[in-house]
Amino acid sequence: MVKIGIMICDRNRTCTGNKCFKSIIERDGAFAEYAQDEHIEVVGWMACGGCPGERLESAPADMKKYGAEVIYFASCYLAGYPICPYIEDHKNYIEKVVGLPVKVGTHPMPRNYLNAHNNIGDWKRDSAARWLTNITRNSNDADKYDSTNPNFLKQTHQS
Repeated sequence: MVKIGIMICDRNRTCTGNKCFKSIIERDGAFAEYAQDEHIEVVGWMACGGCPGERLESAPADMKKYGAEVIYFASCYLAGYPICPYIEDHKNYIEKVVGLPVKVGTHPMPRNYLNAHNNIGDWKRDSAARWLTNITRNSNDADKYDSTNPNFLKQTHQS
């Protein structure tokens, strides 16, 4: 079993977490590294508190008290425009002060975000490739997590 905490970008502070939790259950995106039979317990879910990270000093430490072994920065850190300019700072603080490893990205990056950021060019400008590897490796998942897709959440049944 692994216990995790998830920190989201404050721009998405009202997010229900559905895509993150779906990716945990289905072992997509960053959670593909875990075996399906390995239990993943989410011990905390919180927003960073807004730029430059108002809750950074307290929230990850609280999650550690509840057993978090790793902190995940939700995919929204990279999905917004521009990407969070504090990713590296947040990651360094949590790893060096709180003492927990940090992984960037949770659910697969939806196709609509891939298209938008590639068209704008900000991921290239901001050297985001280093953060995107685990959440962009599967093209089918990009479509599966794109809520603008008319088939989003529709399952096809084969007989």
